[in-house]
Amino acid sequence: TGVPRCGASLHEPNKAIRIELNANADCIWQIQRNTNQTIRLIFSHFKFAPSSSCETESIKVFDGPSTNSPLLGQACDGTDAVPVLESSSDTLTFVITTNSMAFTRNFFAYYYFFSPGSKTENCGGELTGRNGTFSSPNYPAPYPEFRYCVWHIQAPKNSKINLQFQDLFLELDRNCQLNFTAVYDGPSTDSRLLGKVCGRAQPTFESSSNVMTVVLSTDDTNSYRGFSAQYSSVPLPVKPETTITCSSDRMRIALSKSYLASLGFSEGQLQLNDPSCRPAVGDAVIFSLPLGSCGTIKKDEGHSITYINSISLTPAGTVITRQKNTEIIVECRMRNNATLEVIYFTKNNAIQTMAAQGRYNVSMAFYESDLFSKPIRYSPYYVDLNQTLFAEVTLHSTDPNLQVFIDTCTASPQPDFGSLTYDLIRSGCNKDDTVVTYPAFENHGRFKFRAFRFLRSFPSVYLQCDVVICDSNNTNSRCARGCISRQKRDISPYTWKTNTVVGPIHLKRDLRAVEHSESLIETEAEKTPNLQQYNFYTLAVVVLISNILIVVAVILKHHKHQARYSYQNIHSS
Repeated sequence: TGVPRCGASLHEPNKAIRIELNANADCIWQIQRNTNQTIRLIFSHFKFAPSSSCETESIKVFDGPSTNSPLLGQACDGTDAVPVLESSSDTLTFVITTNSMAFTRNFFAYYYFFSPGSKTENCGGELTGRNGTFSSPNYPAPYPEFRYCVWHIQAPKNSKINLQFQDLFLELDRNCQLNFTAVYDGPSTDSRLLGKVCGRAQPTFESSSNVMTVVLSTDDTNSYRGFSAQYSSVPLPVKPETTITCSSDRMRIALSKSYLASLGFSEGQLQLNDPSCRPAVGDAVIFSLPLGSCGTIKKDEGHSITYINSISLTPAGTVITRQKNTEIIVECRMRNNATLEVIYFTKNNAIQTMAAQGRYNVSMAFYESDLFSKPIRYSPYYVDLNQTLFAEVTLHSTDPNLQVFIDTCTASPQPDFGSLTYDLIRSGCNKDDTVVTYPAFENHGRFKFRAFRFLRSFPSVYLQCDVVICDSNNTNSRCARGCISRQKRDISPYTWKTNTVVGPIHLKRDLRAVEHSESLIETEAEKTPNLQQYNFYTLAVVVLISNILIVVAVILKHHKHQARYSYQNIHSS
């Protein structure tokens, strides 16, 4: 890219900027346009020092010639979106600052000038309705260069959106920093990033509400056919007036005022085991309490973990004894793969029970090192054969007394984990000799392993782990027992076991093969002369050969004449 290492003044109409910085950097770049156009700057990849704060390390972009100009935006280590900034003046300035940690930071950005409202900017749009389709400009022909297309999808209220890319073929690079598609869980690119993809794939995404945003960004390098996608809406479950919802973080109890009125109570007569935890009162009375507080009791039943609390009700205007108080027992039972709320009520004199099933929220990710501070955010994950991979399973829960135990991990070239699998861990026992399991740490389970032989034979490999969640105070739990041999294995499964999947993993040689094939195409194009050049070279060779033959003939004739002259002289003598 030819950009100085720390700061520059840029005037070209478009440019890619690859930046590498170390500690204590404070570098300023200034982009100036000399035409009546707008500057668009895209930071498609950035890697800060691990666990750095926005106060000590950041990218700041200003709409003007200096850092005193209005701030357009900022990115730092916790930013998961792709920053896209546009100027309203003829100059755009960005600053990158780093802290004192010894670490190599990498950034990739590109900018170009464009005219808002022109035909080249006519892409993207608003998509409404229960379902629909859309595609990249020119699909299935190659997409144009320097495009930034944004589609806003809005489905009916009380629904969520399922998005499926039936075909996606963009330029492939390791961090999807040249041409990419990004999907956001909300109405704008400021919403949570669901994913960023490039290369060839058929990814799917699901929103948490009825709105989603999709972006296509292209530069002026290689262009392929782009994508074709379809979306559909799925109704969100309609919740009754009186519900209990169990999640990995908390239990939520909503009591309608009509229900309370039927019992002869109002919201002023409600309290939990811990009276300091108060409800929010609106159209309904809602208690939202973390699993590990507000007097919640945890019960490990061997086949499930249950969280129990109670709501006490005292009739308004009546002084009665404790024994006559009405009580609602609230139970959250954490079971494996429980996706539907099953609510039931039981009544025994003045005690009423509300119960629902829930499941723990568990995720898995690869990390760059055994510090487990910087997750791998791009997919596919390209690795070298025998490279050490660091994996972490995280339990997202407010209960501080839970332990994560990795029971089984298998690899497969199939995302549905069919018959062809390879065991890394089985029943808590390491089956691959490169696996190292780290000691339990808070709500994390961690292990490392080397890229295995599957990657020699298959283009993609996925990893699935079965995870057991235990009460950390239970010394007889499955987590405390560790590796279990086949003979000692339990017959009945643990119902609080869940699984999580991560992938795909690809060998770096696949990435290099794509890059090499593109390089070969360009090289061959440079080496192959056109027809006019070929004819010229042929003519030149023919003329050269003809001239050589003429010279040879003259020399032979001269030698023959000399020989005859010499013979005549000898004869006369």
